[in-house]
Amino acid sequence: MVHLQQFAGQTVHFIGIGGCSMSGLAVILKNLGYKPKGSDINESAFTNKLREEGIPFTIGHHAGNVEDAALVIYSAAIKPGNPEYDRAKELKIPMMERSVLLGEISRQFETVIGIAGCHGKTTITSMCALILRECGVNLTIHVGGMVDFLGGGVAIGDYPAFLTEACEYVESFLTLRPTVILVNNIDDDHLDYYKNIDEIYGAFAKFAALLPESGTLFANVHDPLVQKLAASCGRRIVTYGFENADYTAQNIEYDAVGCGSFDAITPDGTTHVRLSVVGRHNISNALSAIAICHDTFGVNLADAAKALAHYHLAGRRFELMGEKNGVKVIHDYAHHPAEIMACLEAAKRYPHKKMWVVFQCNSYTRAKTLKDKYAVSFGPADMVLVPDIYPGRDIDRGEIHARDLVAAIEPNSPCEYIATFEEIRDYLDEHASPGDIVITLGSGSVGKETKKLL
Repeated sequence: MVHLQQFAGQTVHFIGIGGCSMSGLAVILKNLGYKPKGSDINESAFTNKLREEGIPFTIGHHAGNVEDAALVIYSAAIKPGNPEYDRAKELKIPMMERSVLLGEISRQFETVIGIAGCHGKTTITSMCALILRECGVNLTIHVGGMVDFLGGGVAIGDYPAFLTEACEYVESFLTLRPTVILVNNIDDDHLDYYKNIDEIYGAFAKFAALLPESGTLFANVHDPLVQKLAASCGRRIVTYGFENADYTAQNIEYDAVGCGSFDAITPDGTTHVRLSVVGRHNISNALSAIAICHDTFGVNLADAAKALAHYHLAGRRFELMGEKNGVKVIHDYAHHPAEIMACLEAAKRYPHKKMWVVFQCNSYTRAKTLKDKYAVSFGPADMVLVPDIYPGRDIDRGEIHARDLVAAIEPNSPCEYIATFEEIRDYLDEHASPGDIVITLGSGSVGKETKKLL
């Protein structure tokens, strides 16, 4: 079994270093005294951070890139056939998958906070990060998205605590050694890996079981599976929600653009919170962040509220991409039916005449297994436009097409199949009017494709 500490002070090569998580882990390793370097196919939003940190990287994957490495780190996207992966195997260089490295790093800290759930992880983690750093808790942070106040997805701290997203895909969060866990929701996602919701719940149960006896589980009272987990895990439980919880959000109001404000009712008093982000789901996210920061670190409630007042969402979360012909174009990473419904409910309060939604499903498996739920997810939309499915990790076996999604959605929401984003741009140029909004939804490459609409 390979352990990180075996390679202290040595060269560690990252295959795919330009990814959000991989680049962040490279920065953390540098701070821990290692010599990270890496390669990727393209520049990314995160390679500038690598330059700032003085971490060398090359563009392009070549076998020779790994030959001076004592340890090679690879992401889930890297498979046999990649020249660097194959050369490392040939030279018998020790190798470690990204999530395993994250787990190894977590062992370096006294307190490890894992933010888990099928939806909302990046937002809750980045909200916690902002509160803690503004309140003087200078801990190390690992977020799975671009966070403006961090200048990337990572921050290095001197406080002996580590805050990280804990991702359930392929059970990668089981490599962590958490002392505090938050579970926001448990839903039927990643069905290309899990067989069913029971397997997904089982993964979360195994994750909760990693807590020490002195550990704490923060649980959303409005998710039945999270409550089942809380009831059975045998650890201290702290709950949050809109009612009947240790931390509740009450007296909720929204401003003219849909940003929420509320009273956070806590075991130690009440504070008023005013957000600069839209939607009821982000009120819940903010409340959970207050609960973590106040209960775990003793952060003053008023100071937490002050920090959240200028929180802005991580990249690809209700992000205004631009405006064309008086039509605002907004992109959101939402790709699961529950996320889509939350996003569009928030969008209803955003000023607009007509709401156009462009939804690209990011895998054939997801399209097939969640089709019936997608069918009823677009209620607030005036028109839904569906391009071809983005394959992601999948192979097209001819079992489902974007037209099948359209056929499912159409009885509930006006919907059309338009194959490409270039054709969608032409369609919107002809049909959208000043004062309308366009919301593009999906993971995969939708963020890049959205720029074509502008």
